[in-house]
Amino acid sequence: MPVPKSVQVRAQQLAKQIEEYRYQYHVLDNSIMSEAAADSLKHELTLLEAQYPELVTPSSPSQRVAGGLLKGFAKHTHSTRMLSLNDVFTMQELQAWEKRLMKLNPDWEPRYHVDVKYDGLAMSLIYEGGALVTAATRGDGFIGEDVTANVKTIESIPLSIDTTLQRVEVRGEVLIYTDDFSKLNQERVAQGLEPYANPRNLAAGTVRQLDTGLVAQRPLRFHAWNAYGLGLDTHSSVYDSLRSLGFYANPDASVVTSMVAVQPLVESWEAKRSDLPYNIDGLVITVDSNEAFDAFGVVGKAPRGAVAYKFPAEQTTTVVKDIFISVGRTGAATPVALLQPVTVAGSTVQMATLHNESEVARKDIRIGDTVIIQKAGDIIPEVVEVLRDLRPKGSKKFQMPKTCPECGTTLVKKDSEAIWRCPNSSCPARVHNQISHFASKGAMNIDGMGEKNVKALLDAGLIGDAADLYSVTYDQLLELERFAPKSAQKLLSAIQASKQPKLHQFIYSLGIRHVGTQTAVDLASQYDSVEQLSYAKLDELLSIDGIGAVVAEAIIAWFADTVHLDMLSKFRQAGIKPEMLSLDTDSRIAGKTFVLTGTLESTSRTQAAELIRQKGGVFQSSVSKQTDYLVLGSKAGGSKKKQAEVYGTTILTESEFRDLIS
Repeated sequence: MPVPKSVQVRAQQLAKQIEEYRYQYHVLDNSIMSEAAADSLKHELTLLEAQYPELVTPSSPSQRVAGGLLKGFAKHTHSTRMLSLNDVFTMQELQAWEKRLMKLNPDWEPRYHVDVKYDGLAMSLIYEGGALVTAATRGDGFIGEDVTANVKTIESIPLSIDTTLQRVEVRGEVLIYTDDFSKLNQERVAQGLEPYANPRNLAAGTVRQLDTGLVAQRPLRFHAWNAYGLGLDTHSSVYDSLRSLGFYANPDASVVTSMVAVQPLVESWEAKRSDLPYNIDGLVITVDSNEAFDAFGVVGKAPRGAVAYKFPAEQTTTVVKDIFISVGRTGAATPVALLQPVTVAGSTVQMATLHNESEVARKDIRIGDTVIIQKAGDIIPEVVEVLRDLRPKGSKKFQMPKTCPECGTTLVKKDSEAIWRCPNSSCPARVHNQISHFASKGAMNIDGMGEKNVKALLDAGLIGDAADLYSVTYDQLLELERFAPKSAQKLLSAIQASKQPKLHQFIYSLGIRHVGTQTAVDLASQYDSVEQLSYAKLDELLSIDGIGAVVAEAIIAWFADTVHLDMLSKFRQAGIKPEMLSLDTDSRIAGKTFVLTGTLESTSRTQAAELIRQKGGVFQSSVSKQTDYLVLGSKAGGSKKKQAEVYGTTILTESEFRDLIS
């Protein structure tokens, strides 16, 4: 079957973009995109080449080892090619790799060595007669750079090893630990300098310095992961020998006899990766038998007998299929990108916020573009960057509509704002999102009142606003397809249980523009009821710490809307009685700011945030210079921890957090 022209063009564009990334990253130590985004492009090219083998050429990025040579260092020819590894991203791909091995050798008995995949600079160390004589970078896999003088400054590398063997080559990774990296950045920030981008780039740049004295000042380390010339039968025994020779080889590396046993290792290492003193981005799974490994051979740039399992990326690439407008509870008309489905940070993403019209224009995001996306604040996907070199000829520019797509009302925008809004407080989209917000966990926490049930009640005409939820009956719910007797009763019980919320939860649930959870706490600490708040004057609100003119004006405008006043009247008639806020201002954490990341074992994030506020603390969603504590839960990403280290924020385990607030 001939290769479609569009596929040929896409493959050529991908190859060009990948090569540019490789040159910038591996030769110049300059990162033009995240490694995760580059991996995504390489994976797409690999899949295209697997589907259309005619696309594979000797110069394809899939056939080359990352690297290149800098001027200033002598060349070193590797006696054994330094290969790269093929990447896999799912357990299904890992199982498919095993099936290919079994097909090549049906008599082979599976046995795998599993270790972490370091995010550092690959290095080859050659010992002759026990003495270190050469240290070389990977380069292009065949020829690297002789950086012996610099590498000899690394304390974790023995200058001589106790061996009777004439020649031993040790391979591994040069790293900078994250704590050391943070200290270096703190020093640079204190000096008014720009912080370094990441530990890997700094390690690579340091090894390639021509000033050996500067290299000696940097906290470089070396982790070994292979050796040649030892005459051993298994990869795991190589690790044992490396340790006995004085090298660091991960003592927590494992040997398993089935792919089923790899799954828990993937989950375990992914959960604790943020707690490690160095950066990893996955695992390396290697056939443990050296004889079997060699027999499986090499394809292109990679051995058949090993693969790199990459952890879910915090960034990846995908294609913008369309751009539409989403109208939120405050009337904000936000452009949203409809994406080709892709996995990022462990979940499937099909849409990403584009924030506003100006942001779309600034980033020049068009329909048809290939883009890098990430989870903003670990929750909401956003477009980071457009890869313009991959832009197709038929890409379409985005045009902001003049009217609301939901109700037809003319959109409005203040000169001081970037967001267009639908001013119609009865707009169907606004009402739907307001009710969903009202019932959400951070607000009234009505279990079972998700977006689909809100839509079902609105479509049936049973509710027109959030207050109408309290007048819905059991018989009315049973008439809807979504409800059976048990689910109907469960929802009604949840609605009734929400009738006595905390005052700050009720204020937040109203969906007043600019009033988040912390501002709601600030308001509840000054006013005994929503009725009192409704009569607040501008000067009163401005006197509350943390409330500025924009927030104060939004509060007054909300209570001036008769639609909202009618809803509050219905709340009172339904028996909603918010409880006054009582803060423990004498607690140890009063006035302290907290950020949580990851999953807490003892409580939910919502409950932890509530406890912080009750103790007089402040709960934030992102780390800043003002953050006092970052609480690390399990499966926490590394970005917030890195920010906390740069700012000098105190980092707490969940146990330390519980001790602090108890």
